[in-house]
Amino acid sequence: MGDDERLAFRLDCGATWLNLLATRGSAFGARPVERIATPERLAEWLDRSEMTPVRPPDEDDLRQVRALRETLRTLALAVAGGEPPPPRAAADVARFLDAQSDPVRLTAAGRLLREPPPTTGAALARIVRQAVDHLTGAERQSLAVCPEHDCRGVFANPTGRRRWCPSPACASRGRVRALRERRRAEAGKDSGKD
Repeated sequence: MGDDERLAFRLDCGATWLNLLATRGSAFGARPVERIATPERLAEWLDRSEMTPVRPPDEDDLRQVRALRETLRTLALAVAGGEPPPPRAAADVARFLDAQSDPVRLTAAGRLLREPPPTTGAALARIVRQAVDHLTGAERQSLAVCPEHDCRGVFANPTGRRRWCPSPACASRGRVRALRERRRAEAGKDSGKD
């Protein structure tokens, strides 16, 4: 897999906040992939997510986004796994949201639009609110975790039919491993027939 593929944004996890988690690929592997390595890449991701702030992100924004991304990952893994959420992570998210003020201002200009966030912090607050709604509402039942040990990406799986996250690499590796295991099991059965 080339760098372009590895660094491509994952925008297919089922919600903007889940796509934020995917800005760090192979998060549990030996070589994680940071897809928002610079404020410019963060700006690009926010733009692709239709959350472009009026003031472009800077290094402080980048640090804050990454820290909250990992806090959300911790909460998402706990909720998806049916485990109690870590109190500190929940408190960190609550503290962040308490410090944010981003009133909803809608306009109708061919389609319904929300006023752009003034800062990256305001954009992040919108994303974190979406995460909190997802993690605490009925949609939490749709969360799934990729079984690939280095990925463990959280994604929306409302039908319950997806086995892996939307990354083609995870599904491919998982299918190859399952095929090898079936072949080993079949070979073991055949050798026991003698």
